[in-house]
Amino acid sequence: MFGTSASLRLRAIRALMLACGIGAAVPASAQIGSERYAAIVVDARTGNALIAASPDERRYPASLTKMMTVYMAFEALRDGRITLSTPVPVSYSAASMAPSKLGLAPGMNLTVEEAILALVTKSANDAAAALGELLGGGSEDRFAQMMTLRARGLGMTRTTFRNASGLPDIDQVSTARDMAMLGQRLIRDFPDRYTFFSTPHFVFRGRTHWNHNRLLNEYEGADGIKTGYVDDSGFNLVASAQRDGIRLVAAVFGGRTGRERDRHMMALLDQGFAGLGVAPRDAMVARRAMPGMMASASAATLARTGRPAGRQVVVARRSAPAPKGSAFRLVDTRPSLLRMTAATKGGKPVARPVARIEQGDTSRGTAPVRRPPAVASKAASGKAAEKPAAKPVKTASASRRAG
Repeated sequence: MFGTSASLRLRAIRALMLACGIGAAVPASAQIGSERYAAIVVDARTGNALIAASPDERRYPASLTKMMTVYMAFEALRDGRITLSTPVPVSYSAASMAPSKLGLAPGMNLTVEEAILALVTKSANDAAAALGELLGGGSEDRFAQMMTLRARGLGMTRTTFRNASGLPDIDQVSTARDMAMLGQRLIRDFPDRYTFFSTPHFVFRGRTHWNHNRLLNEYEGADGIKTGYVDDSGFNLVASAQRDGIRLVAAVFGGRTGRERDRHMMALLDQGFAGLGVAPRDAMVARRAMPGMMASASAATLARTGRPAGRQVVVARRSAPAPKGSAFRLVDTRPSLLRMTAATKGGKPVARPVARIEQGDTSRGTAPVRRPPAVASKAASGKAAEKPAAKPVKTASASRRAG
């Protein structure tokens, strides 16, 4: 896809990474800087791109797709076609979606509000398919055509949707610029409902599902939007943050790990804010008050992030380290990199992060589905969708996982 200018583009990407101060920290095997990588940082007030690397190259959006599903739901709510309490029936097809999922069963019902919360936190594919079927008159395929047509109307000219969830489909593509644009439109068109994306957790039938977007806790000013992962895309993220009255919206595609993607996103946002004259902030770490969590909790100064009422998250600035010689474990049911386990090195305790599975992350290959061409979506684009640089490799496994 890069053609004869491949080396020049890769040099430009490496220069961008060095400018962000993270180039030396990225391992050679990382996806950041590879052909799957794309990024953009946009000033939400003006729409100007502050930083960009391959922003118009087609990539697999994975669960960033759910941003469009939620946008369509917000429009239906605004137009009075549904309400937050409207029941969403779960079909056999929706219940059979691959993880991440709520574990819905055929014949169940959830409300539109529960479905939206499941999408923005758990990134539940079964809830996304059910909501898509509701909005598409019983057909997720029809809803995907509606998504594509609406996306083109928003100016997302290089995006084609094939499902409501982001599960692998070889023809479902988008770009960093298009996804950043969608993030801006969610904020601008639905300023009140956008606060759904700040939800730290969602309780469904007695089970708590935590938001996969760790920037809500780890980056000051972050208030959304959505993570995404399938094997063939790498780890993707669209994020938004506000500081000193300035809002940035950014998109990153192709992280090798969720952690690499998050760090790169935070570096890009830092650079974007610095370019607009916003002073850097102190590093923050997330903390949730839990019974018997830490004896050192009183040593930290707690503060609110200033997110909308009802969706605030308590955070803490790092203060005194844990006493020497105390093997410890931060007890937290949230699947987060901030969970630590005790280890020893040279007889002394050392904190190590706990590895975690995120959003259907799997070592098994994925097999993107090639579906018959959709007339409506091709008519909207005028031609067949251009395929991303990283062409999916079809494997013997029929399993599909996404988040």
